[in-house]
Amino acid sequence: MALFRIDHSSQAVGVNLPLNLIIPKTITLQDKALSSFNIVFLLHGLSDDASAWQRYTNIETLARNQELVVVMPSVGRSFYADMDNGQAYFRYLTEELPDYLRKVFRLELAREQMLVAGLSMGGYGAFKLAFLRPDLFRSACSLSGVLSKSAIFMEAQTEVQKKRWHEMGLIFGGQEKFPGSPNDPATWIQMGAADPARLPSLHMACGLKDDLLPANRWFYQAASVAGLDVHYVEAEGAHEWLFWGEHLKRWLQVVL
Repeated sequence: MALFRIDHSSQAVGVNLPLNLIIPKTITLQDKALSSFNIVFLLHGLSDDASAWQRYTNIETLARNQELVVVMPSVGRSFYADMDNGQAYFRYLTEELPDYLRKVFRLELAREQMLVAGLSMGGYGAFKLAFLRPDLFRSACSLSGVLSKSAIFMEAQTEVQKKRWHEMGLIFGGQEKFPGSPNDPATWIQMGAADPARLPSLHMACGLKDDLLPANRWFYQAASVAGLDVHYVEAEGAHEWLFWGEHLKRWLQVVL
């Protein structure tokens, strides 16, 4: 197993970004066989970075056993958006980063090889990638995803909530710009319903004690009404790594 931490310059975002990767030890960077491996993008949550999946789960063991290339980007607190300030994190993930991986690691990144999963903010990001760029991934998994407008622009009563509201406004350009935009999960459902066959396989999981359970139930119900095929699991657990690690493993067992 080879572990990489790379800091590379992003024109889309305008800063150097850290990138963590796991490469199966059975191959070398010059081995053409690298292009044949399944590749999973793992997206972090609001308070984490690219290192979180390696620190808190057994993803290295899963990558070795399943012969996976694992790509773990860092996007700060951007909600995987092309932010209103001009920092284009979504474009970085869908255009710049894939091009970088092809050039440096000789990965083909064919759709049938590509998977994406994330937790919390990263669950939102995984489904954003799945719905807005269904040409890139064959399966997507949202774990405790922030999958509703009300979960993003939560009611601002406490000082912490007011700061969060202000932060979301800076990311999305204000609450008034959010509904109907490509950042709105409700918009994704409408887009997916127009051509469900284009979508990757969609998987969701949320803990029964998770504060984001209402947002996940809303998204699943709205997607089901729209005729989308979404595999949804509720199980014991909260907003915690024990839950996310277990359900990441279950999803990989299904899709691989």
